[in-house]
Amino acid sequence: MRKAHTIKVYCANCRQLLYKYHKEGPGHLVKCYKDRIVEDHTHGELRCPHCKEEFAREAMIHGKPANKIIQGKVFVRR
Repeated sequence: MRKAHTIKVYCANCRQLLYKYHKEGPGHLVKCYKDRIVEDHTHGELRCPHCKEEFAREAMIHGKPANKIIQGKVFVRR
């Protein structure tokens, strides 16, 4: 089983905190499974609450609901 770690996901446009998320494995953030989002500062919207920039799209990945991240719209810190 892969080790999960908590990351913070921020808007690349205005640096607003969007999510705290349990990410599994190495690599870039491509998708956020909805059941692994620990804190959602967007209240379920896929837009930044501060600048209203769209940062993700809804998707079903491996049969699970997820938010597919739009490349370049977010950055991540541990």
